[in-house]
Amino acid sequence: MPKSKRNREVTLSKVKKKPRTWKEGLITQVRELVDRYPSAYVFQHSNMRNDKFKELREKHLDTSRFCMGSTKLLQVGLGRSQVDEYQDNLSQLSATLTGAVGLFFTSLPHAEVSSIFESFQEEDFARAGMKATEDVDLQEGPLEGPSGPLPHTLEPSLRKHGLPTKLDRSVVTLLQNHRVCSTGERLSPDQAHLLRVFGIKMAVFRMRLLSHWLKDGGVFEELAEQEDAESDEGLDVDGMPGELPASMLLPPGVLV
Repeated sequence: MPKSKRNREVTLSKVKKKPRTWKEGLITQVRELVDRYPSAYVFQHSNMRNDKFKELREKHLDTSRFCMGSTKLLQVGLGRSQVDEYQDNLSQLSATLTGAVGLFFTSLPHAEVSSIFESFQEEDFARAGMKATEDVDLQEGPLEGPSGPLPHTLEPSLRKHGLPTKLDRSVVTLLQNHRVCSTGERLSPDQAHLLRVFGIKMAVFRMRLLSHWLKDGGVFEELAEQEDAESDEGLDVDGMPGELPASMLLPPGVLV
């Protein structure tokens, strides 16, 4: 019997290519920001959290703009060599655009910019696929979360995610000692869910300045080397490689 044409595997992770107009729009945005602001920085980010990032960029909206997207397109906007660089020495800034990085354009003095980035740090829950930073053990008996005893309605969900629990007079009870995760272990979706239930945060969203370019005189300065830090960029909810969130990508004509 011939194989049915209806039984076809469909790849749900397939992503449409960005159109040429979108790419040109990002390049144009970069150059407009170079013209508008007296200095530019390349920063490295780890464990990006969109809500916290949005708060930071809105706080400095009057003086600065963040620009994130394809590093190749950002490099084209600045110029990859002295031959095609948009302004003097921007190709040196462009050369530091590798990995999980973005551009920060500002009119703030360098000391204030350094203070903003050095003081910015937000703890959050680890996602599936990240490495555990500590051993987490639960002891047999009644279970408590960050706000006290766990609600009895949560018990079926805990069993679903691998905890040996039962309800004892409406109290969520662990039947035996249980290790949720071990240091250095890649977290499964079940482990990441349990860590969230018990309020244990293992991810830190932070940003580091890597390089600085000053329009006046085209002065370039390298501030730090990239860190090979643990990060959950590019991981989807199941801990598998995936696309960055759409809210982190810049549509043409929109500046962050």
